[in-house]
Amino acid sequence: MRKTRIVILQSPNKPPLSTLLILTMLMASRFSLSRSLHPLLKHSPTKTKTPFCHLTPKHLYKSHSCPLWSSSFSFCLQSLQYRNHKSRTTSLSFSTCSSLSPPMADVSVEANPLLQDFEFPPFDAVKAEHVRPGIRALLKQLESDLEELEKTVEPSWPKLVEPLEKIVDRLTVVWGMINHLKSVKDTTELRSAIEEVQPEKVKFQLRLGQSKPIYTAFKAIQESPEWHSLSEARKRIVESQIKEAVLNGVSLEDDKRDQFNKIEQELEKLSQKFSENVLDATKKFEKLITDKKEIEGLPATALGLAAQTAVSKGHENATAENGPWVITLDAPSFMSVMQHARNRALREEIYRAYITRASSGDLDNTPLIDQILKLRLEKAKLLGYNNYAEVSMVTKMATVDKAIELLEKLRTASWDPAVQDMEDLKAFSKGQGASEANDLSNWDISFWSERLRESKYDINEEELRPYFSLPKVMDGLFNLAKTLFGIDIEPADGLATVWNNDVRFYRVKDSSGSPIAYFYFDPYSRPSEKRGGAWMDEVVARSRVLSRNGVGARLPIAHMVCNQTPPVGDKPSLMTFREVETVFHEFGHALQHMLTKQDEGLVAGIRNVEWDAVELPSQFMENWCYHRDTLMSIAKHYETGESLPEDVYKKLLAARTFRAGSLSLRQIKFASLDLELHTNYVPGGSESIYDVDQRVSKKTQVIPSLPEDRFLCGFSHIFAGGYAAGYYSYKWAEVLSADAFSAFEDAGLDDSKVWQWKGLSRTGL
Repeated sequence: MRKTRIVILQSPNKPPLSTLLILTMLMASRFSLSRSLHPLLKHSPTKTKTPFCHLTPKHLYKSHSCPLWSSSFSFCLQSLQYRNHKSRTTSLSFSTCSSLSPPMADVSVEANPLLQDFEFPPFDAVKAEHVRPGIRALLKQLESDLEELEKTVEPSWPKLVEPLEKIVDRLTVVWGMINHLKSVKDTTELRSAIEEVQPEKVKFQLRLGQSKPIYTAFKAIQESPEWHSLSEARKRIVESQIKEAVLNGVSLEDDKRDQFNKIEQELEKLSQKFSENVLDATKKFEKLITDKKEIEGLPATALGLAAQTAVSKGHENATAENGPWVITLDAPSFMSVMQHARNRALREEIYRAYITRASSGDLDNTPLIDQILKLRLEKAKLLGYNNYAEVSMVTKMATVDKAIELLEKLRTASWDPAVQDMEDLKAFSKGQGASEANDLSNWDISFWSERLRESKYDINEEELRPYFSLPKVMDGLFNLAKTLFGIDIEPADGLATVWNNDVRFYRVKDSSGSPIAYFYFDPYSRPSEKRGGAWMDEVVARSRVLSRNGVGARLPIAHMVCNQTPPVGDKPSLMTFREVETVFHEFGHALQHMLTKQDEGLVAGIRNVEWDAVELPSQFMENWCYHRDTLMSIAKHYETGESLPEDVYKKLLAARTFRAGSLSLRQIKFASLDLELHTNYVPGGSESIYDVDQRVSKKTQVIPSLPEDRFLCGFSHIFAGGYAAGYYSYKWAEVLSADAFSAFEDAGLDDSKVWQWKGLSRTGL
């Protein structure tokens, strides 16, 4: 059945994906489904640490963000040390200084950590004052390298692709460092520095992306007699480079190219500002509570976090028991109020604050959204497309029509179950004597859903927290990875410097004990400096060309960032089951990046995988949270070591489809709104973006959005991330991941000997 659904979802000109192909991709084969986005013009807020959120035009590599899939707004988003790094020369090393041309004479390499020759980025050493001189020196050198390449370019791998990869990689790694720090350790000074040099960086990206000599050389390779003898990976590189060059304006006439470049510069600036406004608006809101009656119902973990936050705000004597308590819009705090606060007025206040983030005053994202949509449409027209969604789909598996068709099928299938979900909530809340039972509003849904779930399945998510401590969850996740992929993951703290003391560093080894990858894991919420959500991104990619010693490939490094509940007092981080799923999700992304065997750097790991396929590994890994042996291996009481009771596991399994129709509609609403804004919406027309939101909501929400809902002002996925006209990818890939996991179900999940790693090459099954 699942395989049949995949056939339905394929584009007409593409063959159905078999389970073998899906699993081969998941296991990071030598050549996987590709996301053909120009490596140069894609950038992303990188993240570090365990689990895994991509590439988009004009942004170097973009991170893989967790979807907004929860029913309650859960997202899925010094000098000595770096000198020591410089001295290491393992196969992992890469040089950010040695390129095609010699180091710049007027740049002090020793003085700027961005220009060091390092194995692992010196995250602890990079400061705002390094950004301007470091990026400018780097761009000056890369400009020289590009000019040299254009003079000497030939349609061959050594004379075209290898020097191009070196240029692309240097910018990706260095810019990725500072952009990552902006996401996890934000400061006004760092923002200002990045904002100042960003136009210069974009100018170089455009210069490279529109290089006629490079474009012509790639075309010559494609048209040469040797084309058919190239490996599939190399063909993918050539095809994607040609495609992206066209999307980057290489074929535009001078005036139109100038206009295109101005649009790209402005879009980069607007997206950056959008993200900053969301972070600032989230940080700006805080509610001080001194009367415990106002937060009745909040569990001990939430009270402890609220008191801990109060201490950080200057209330030195705050305690979980006696307060005062500070509520914020950061996910752990917000979620606790929406799910557990009996004070309906408090829920309403926090809900309204959340859905109106970044929608007023100096932080208002409304004009930014209007301008972003206007410029995206102009860009599409310049490139010869009817709308921006058509541009987006050029580098995806789907077409606009197929994506819309999928969403409508899912909407139709989800509507009646969602209506029944609401009737169940009304009946239950009425039975509990709730005065609002006949008029449930948006701030009531999560609260009564939790109460109904507790009643129906006898499961209290807060009472489950002690069974999901972060150390145990990670141990179980790593054991699962060993079983599935034959890898060992061990702590390597101290080998690489980190940006916060909570960040962990890990080494990944193959079955012979040889290192094959590394990753950082940044698990906890830090609302004062870290953006919300969960995501994975690359630090460096696997690459033969960038091998230091010329023997083995440079090994991939990833980082995984979450925003889960931090430790409170002397307790470890005790996770909700939703947070456990998020960790598994992001780790799936990280595995795809780290387990690649592909040595061609431009298509290794998460690079050049179609965006609507990249969520396959992440959603595949989520399935294992419900696998009995896996769950029991991570669900150990943090104090007693007691395993999760068998009956509780069965209840969790039974509750998996609880309110499935409502949760599905929520994702369909986001995806449909995204496509509507990027296909039919006319910027400056009679209908506002909020009119579109309301119109889409009527078809995708059983309870309509509030008239004052400004969710769009916080929809970073499509306005500050890589999901513009691509949010449907979560549902598209969900079908693919279901097909992949069904292969394990068919083999027999009760017998791990059937599906565990047997030493097979990761180049195939």
